Amino acid sequence: MKKLRIMIALIVCRLARAAIRLLGRGGTDLPGRLALKICPDLLGVLAKTVTVVIVTGTNGKTTTSRMIEQAFIDAGISYFANKTGANLISGITAEFAVHSTLTGKCKHTHAVIESDEAAFKLVSKYIDPKAVLVTNVFRDQLDRYGEVTHTLNNIRIGLSNCKNATVCLNADDSLSASLAQELPNRIVFYGVNTPIYKTRVEEVSDAPYCIHCKSEYVYDFVTYGHLGGYRCPNCGYHRPTPDVAVTEVLAADTEHSEVAIEMDGVRYDTNVNLPGGYNIYNAVSAMAAGKALGLDPAVVNQSLSQFSCGFGRMEKFDIDGHSLRMILIKNPAGCNQVLNFLTDATEPFLFVACLNDRAFDGKDISWIWDVDFEKLTEMGDLLTGVIVSGVRADDMATRFKYAGIPKEKLRIIKDYSELCKACLAQDKPVFIMPTYTAMLDLRATISKNYGFKNFWE
Repeated sequence: MKKLRIMIALIVCRLARAAIRLLGRGGTDLPGRLALKICPDLLGVLAKTVTVVIVTGTNGKTTTSRMIEQAFIDAGISYFANKTGANLISGITAEFAVHSTLTGKCKHTHAVIESDEAAFKLVSKYIDPKAVLVTNVFRDQLDRYGEVTHTLNNIRIGLSNCKNATVCLNADDSLSASLAQELPNRIVFYGVNTPIYKTRVEEVSDAPYCIHCKSEYVYDFVTYGHLGGYRCPNCGYHRPTPDVAVTEVLAADTEHSEVAIEMDGVRYDTNVNLPGGYNIYNAVSAMAAGKALGLDPAVVNQSLSQFSCGFGRMEKFDIDGHSLRMILIKNPAGCNQVLNFLTDATEPFLFVACLNDRAFDGKDISWIWDVDFEKLTEMGDLLTGVIVSGVRADDMATRFKYAGIPKEKLRIIKDYSELCKACLAQDKPVFIMPTYTAMLDLRATISKNYGFKNFWE
């Protein structure tokens, strides 16, 4: 009877995904939900024989997962991944289902699974991963996640289920690094031993006080947000020494970064195939995951110069000689890092912000007032103009008004086809900063009008 339920669940999942994609939609969530209705423990059955690495945390999950994927490709490992970003248990189950036979045996030996930090505590009940990588913990979608301590607790519960995993933790994040003190697992710390920006935007720290005694941290250096060389002057809690560390930022521009990474006494000069300081963190975390999985570090290092970014995550569109780069944002920390990245710009550019407040974006948009958009004003003539779009375009326009963007530089264009035409009507690079559902809608418009692949392809 159980085998029959598994088979029916797999058939329903596959048929549902095929039908949804024929309609031009992603089919990333509903097929998995249908399968779980039929067989609630389907994920556990399908994942039983697969070597899994789970990537969770607030920012950087998708890009880090793509980096690990490239390392698997270069190492000749047979794998699959939930690369569409469907990171709840339904989406993860669907990915396992379409990569398994009708008897429930996975067609691949390995899997790279991105897990939503709130869903991780449930996902981890069914998957016994070989490694878990925690990127960081930042304030994000307060209406859904609550404060950072709530997010941290969700991850803590999830890790308690992963008895056999090597856990990779960000040494520079006082929140996630604290998890090591209560875990019996093997821990691999990763971090950045040096500041990564020449100048930084002004930021509100999400963790200014010691997680143990509530005294205010002292920092030897800050990379961004609350990340850096923290120490508590009262109880002594401090940044642990990373096992895998960026020791030097060699070069950085709007296309890539070059850094030195040290691991096990060996220095690797690394070309990160994406710009932005946060992608330096993603790169060193991918090296840590490789260490946890026993991969050749030289292979992982080489893969960082070759991987392709996840859709909407620093994704670049070249259209008729015009350059559009789409950079997903969802919280103050991530948004401020986009602004930090733009400080490396050396030629004039157009800036676009698309703000939605749907369920997957977070209904609370008050976070835009914690972002240092004033940094754009300071760029002077490098900023040729600002366009705002999305469901809450008017709110974003108001925020830019208070940031000091001149009225003649600011436009509201809510129709995405018209927005694309406006971006292509000028000869400057365009940087588009959308929230999640805005990114999906805008990207679908670009795919339809200009011949790019859909996000699930």
